[in-house]
Amino acid sequence: MTLAEERAVIGALSPSRAGDFMTCPLLYRFRVIDQLPERPSAAAVRGTLVHAVLERLYDLPAEARTVAAAQDLLEPQWRRLLSEEPDYAGLFEDDAERDAWLTQARGMVERYFTLEDPQRLEPAEREMYVEVVLDSGLLLRGYIDRLDVAPTGEVRVVDYKTGTAPGRDWEAKALFQMKFYALALWRRSGQVPRMLQLMYLGNGEIIRYVPDEADLRATERKVEALWAAIERAVRTREWRARRSRLCDWCDHQALCPEFGGTPPPVPDREPGLSARVSRRSASDEL
Repeated sequence: MTLAEERAVIGALSPSRAGDFMTCPLLYRFRVIDQLPERPSAAAVRGTLVHAVLERLYDLPAEARTVAAAQDLLEPQWRRLLSEEPDYAGLFEDDAERDAWLTQARGMVERYFTLEDPQRLEPAEREMYVEVVLDSGLLLRGYIDRLDVAPTGEVRVVDYKTGTAPGRDWEAKALFQMKFYALALWRRSGQVPRMLQLMYLGNGEIIRYVPDEADLRATERKVEALWAAIERAVRTREWRARRSRLCDWCDHQALCPEFGGTPPPVPDREPGLSARVSRRSASDEL
């Protein structure tokens, strides 16, 4: 699904970047305005690898979608990722560490088969790019891991997570991403997805949510309020740091006032429409 209509667009937002701003406006600035480089983590790259395997699993005939077949996809997909991103080879101290990392990835792929039977599924879409312009002019865009469509027409949005299921305090944040996708699909097609499903391959849990129009209207108001806050930060050049547990994994502590750092001057760049969102990267996995 790509944008077909001509309409004035005020800016673009993806679930990842919306999540960045909600987590820490300064993090959003560093990633979108400053476009500072970040080092991929082994956990994030493992997520990219497992997603690639599960996407390609469904290229096989239904009867061939076995645990062994999925495991056989790991090494070729790892070699493909290395050819595209040679720096990934530097994630590991030695072969033993890399092999342990691959073993964890194999465990996640095997765990997937305990959650559903891929031989009984025929996804309508995998790694589906979707974008839509809201009436406000804000463009929503992103990649959906999997879209299932029942013979009767009901739609299920599926997202794979290679971490563990969040606690109750973090569950709403995880579901926001799914509601974001559901909003984009609804505004594009007029149909509210029947089910939103998050599959946590780290511990084998599934979170399911049934949205309705009221949910999606509330999500629309939320993303438009987020964009208004982003525009306000652009105008005032004030990007506040917000400390949380996620700071432990941030690459930008040396530039963050919360850790005694000083951000560089704000560049003259706005978070506008720029280029289309790229295919899933390691930075989207956590």
